[in-house]
Amino acid sequence: MTDEFHKPTQFSGAKFDSFVGGEDPAQISRVAHETAGALLVRVRESADQSVVDRLVAFTDEHGIDAVAELWARASPRSLPGALWRIYLMRALVRQDAEGTAHLFQRGTEIATTIDPVVAGATAPTGPAEIIALADQILRGLFQGDFGVALDRAAAFCRVTALGAVSVADDADLTSPERASELTTRALRLSQTATEFVSCARLWRAGTLD
Repeated sequence: MTDEFHKPTQFSGAKFDSFVGGEDPAQISRVAHETAGALLVRVRESADQSVVDRLVAFTDEHGIDAVAELWARASPRSLPGALWRIYLMRALVRQDAEGTAHLFQRGTEIATTIDPVVAGATAPTGPAEIIALADQILRGLFQGDFGVALDRAAAFCRVTALGAVSVADDADLTSPERASELTTRALRLSQTATEFVSCARLWRAGTLD
């Protein structure tokens, strides 16, 4: 850590698992909901593009831990929970763009649903394209249709989970530990996709808070 800013946090898949599985402590629930609601309203009402740009890049400067302090323990089916998971998804993508792009691309090659189209990544999907997709999804929370951004995030998670399962199957005999890690990641991504879908439904019903 320097005097100017926090060093962006690096973390493993195991730490992702612990974040996603967090509970919603009563003592921080009110703060989490109030900050998330106030931020979203203020930014969506602003015509200043630079505000959105700064929010998208916020964790690049301050680290994902800065967002975690506010929202990481919020219910997954809440506004702060949705914001936290989108920020975390973007941080994971940027931390391992090459690996994430590989899993996503594999998923698109075997998907039998429209999820690759809904996610909206440029094909073929390499590291630059997967980073751009993560940025677009986060930006979509503050501009345009919030529910669509959540739908895109859910589709991204499902496609990447599908790719992770496929790669895990390939590695099962030669690298069982790697296969187990990928299977766990796929389960977490699938769970997160379900949470995004629930949040999108609540948003459209006007009850996501």
